[in-house]
Amino acid sequence: MPRKINASLFISLDGVVEAPDQWHFPYFDDAMGAAVGAGLDTTEVLLFGRRTYDSFAGAWPEREAAGGEDAGFAKQLGDMRKIVFSHRRLDLRWRNSEQAEGDVVEVAAALKSEPGGDISLSGSVSVVRQLLAAGLLDELRLLVHPIAVRKGMRLFDEGEPPIPLKLLRSETFTTGVLNLVYGPDTAPPSGGYEEAVATLGK
Repeated sequence: MPRKINASLFISLDGVVEAPDQWHFPYFDDAMGAAVGAGLDTTEVLLFGRRTYDSFAGAWPEREAAGGEDAGFAKQLGDMRKIVFSHRRLDLRWRNSEQAEGDVVEVAAALKSEPGGDISLSGSVSVVRQLLAAGLLDELRLLVHPIAVRKGMRLFDEGEPPIPLKLLRSETFTTGVLNLVYGPDTAPPSGGYEEAVATLGK
């Protein structure tokens, strides 16, 4: 099967993806944990922007070493190949980490053409935006939280061209979180105001 690139994001009702540690945890439960884990089951390579990598690298190696409940998941992350995008040279201490040699689109396209398991992102909004714009993202997995954060960076920038998506799968958790999985829509619906009015009149 072709190699896929998948991105997973915690997102609020008003589209905020920044600092989910400040609003996400009250909604975390076993169902969400299973969804997050399932998204990594077929993953071989993780892509990161620098800030997200620093956050992960600052937490998961210590959790693996501590041997707590999430040590198994921490080891899974540590064992994966991790590629980090940054404009400056980085000192990467988390095992199996390397800095990308090239820009996001170039590196992702090359990885996608190689055999192997899937390529995944968690967070790293700037990388997700570039992959979406380039048509390289196969699945955009959004865990939509029932909260309006009302401040912070949103997933989509204003003023950029539209990106048509189609819903592939959906699931509702008892917390009110929606697990929505989108893929690229190569044949989006067309039509304008007149067609909409005609439809209403039927």
